[in-house]
Amino acid sequence: MALSAGEIAAGVRARELRAVDVVAAALERIERADPELCAFVEVWREDALRRAGEVDALLEGRAADVTRKREALPLAGVPIAVKGRHGLRAAAPLLAAGGVAVGATSVPGPGTPWQTWGLGARGRTVNPWRADRTPGGSSAGAAVAVAAGLVPLATGSDGAGSVRIPAAWCGVTGLKSTAGRLPSADRTGLAVPGVLARSASDAASWWHVVSDEPVPTGTRLPVTAVWSSDLGFAGPDPEPVALARAAVERLVAAGVVRLVRLVRPRVPLRLSDPGPAWLALRTPGADPGEAHRVRAENDRRLAGLFAEAELLLTPTTPTPPHGHDGPGDRYSTSLTWAFNLSGHPALSLPAGFGGDGCPAGLQLVAPHGQEALLLGVAREAELRIGS
Repeated sequence: MALSAGEIAAGVRARELRAVDVVAAALERIERADPELCAFVEVWREDALRRAGEVDALLEGRAADVTRKREALPLAGVPIAVKGRHGLRAAAPLLAAGGVAVGATSVPGPGTPWQTWGLGARGRTVNPWRADRTPGGSSAGAAVAVAAGLVPLATGSDGAGSVRIPAAWCGVTGLKSTAGRLPSADRTGLAVPGVLARSASDAASWWHVVSDEPVPTGTRLPVTAVWSSDLGFAGPDPEPVALARAAVERLVAAGVVRLVRLVRPRVPLRLSDPGPAWLALRTPGADPGEAHRVRAENDRRLAGLFAEAELLLTPTTPTPPHGHDGPGDRYSTSLTWAFNLSGHPALSLPAGFGGDGCPAGLQLVAPHGQEALLLGVAREAELRIGS
């Protein structure tokens, strides 16, 4: 069983593990598996081993203030995959916390259609559960690297579902942060940083480092939640809906969430389709007026929902993972990009497996700034139900 990021960091800080050994083992796993998975565009072997050696040296007690330095390394020796060749800047807080970047993960290549599969150094990135299926994207290689056990943590960015979709289709946890809480180079404000991890606890460790918020230690349960299969417009396939709904029922049975029926309105949540608005904001020269109208209307409806409940629950994706030729005109983003437009934090939690053998996800959406709530609920789900 692969060690979690938390277990690695604790072992390295206690000197029960050497960061160099942990990182070398991760590099060996990548060397063995990546010819088939194609999750990486670059592997930084020499730099990673050098950095791991620096972490070990820092923790060997050579400095007078070693106790303070140990406490300042919550990710000591943790191998981290970085999204894309230009992702090191976004990963800087993780490296300062003792994490070790082992390589850059695959993203769509130039001219890749919107279906967003990845392009690694050795070819197209494949889903670790079925090589004939896409892992989703654009954080394709990040999700694959985590799902395949190559690294416990990988950075991502999410502009329309680019963390949550591959998290769902690869069977890992994926968190998108609240718009504006963390630095982002996206001029539209739609794309925000995120993380892919094998556990909610590891995702919480990432959040602690990048936000400087304490890791949540307890969540008041049950959390009140509203279920929506389609947000009023998406038209998802029956199987992802059934898998996500079954995951919700497990949360209810375990006492993690309590489903509520809204008193006002007395009808299911119905958002306006965010697709045209999202595309208008991303298209240079397009009139943003209609986009702002849709955003304002959806924000009003979501504010009403969160006045009555703490979470919104939906399937993460409308379909199972499609083949590498794409699903045609189906938008895998139809259940995710509403929350890039609104800016709400959202998390994809593993929700079981479909008949094709591929994973599905349950999406949890919280009020602005409530990442800790999402992570707390996800961690309780893992503790009470299992991952």
